[in-house]
Amino acid sequence: MADRAVGVPFAKEGFPFIGAAAGATLLTGWFGWTPVAVLAAGLTLFVAWFFRNPARVIPQGPGLIVAPGDGKVIAIEEEFEPRYLKERSLRVTIFLNVFDVHINRIPCEGVIEEVQYQPGLFLVASKPEATIKNEQNAVMIKTVSGAKVLCVQVAGLIARRIVCWVSPQERATLGERFGLIRFGSRMDTFLPIGTKLRVAVGDRVKGGSTILGDLR
Repeated sequence: MADRAVGVPFAKEGFPFIGAAAGATLLTGWFGWTPVAVLAAGLTLFVAWFFRNPARVIPQGPGLIVAPGDGKVIAIEEEFEPRYLKERSLRVTIFLNVFDVHINRIPCEGVIEEVQYQPGLFLVASKPEATIKNEQNAVMIKTVSGAKVLCVQVAGLIARRIVCWVSPQERATLGERFGLIRFGSRMDTFLPIGTKLRVAVGDRVKGGSTILGDLR
């Protein structure tokens, strides 16, 4: 899989928003509406910060699972995943607030077996029921060892647009960018039972660089 966003300082999906905010700043400044121009400049900086696309140092090693996104681990649960895996698994949920990097990254090496979008609600992403009810996009990866890892982009109360750049049968490369969610969201990663976790609820993680666990 080719990293579609490597070397780009901002996600291309953010260019229209950054451009609109910057244009409003210039226009209001031109007309001398200083308070409005200051607000527009602040908005421009925030939008650019939201769509930032930082480089990451990707750890290497057999069986590693890295965080698919930046944020806070809000849940680690063993449960039955009924839609894609259809078996018990470990769910690691990462909540991304509006100040986190929203570029999503591939959690493991392997091959992408399935990509499936599901329309749904826009509940607050930190709620447990958002796992099933919210709009989301699921990416199923078969690892080099034959295990299956499910990575789900979940929209939230503010997030209204899920972007996914990968397709079935593409190679999944550890830590590479595969999409983003606009303006607040969560990432659910379903791992095989027996995975040795290296994170706990409350931990802050960085997409592509923080190790979630090791496949056994």
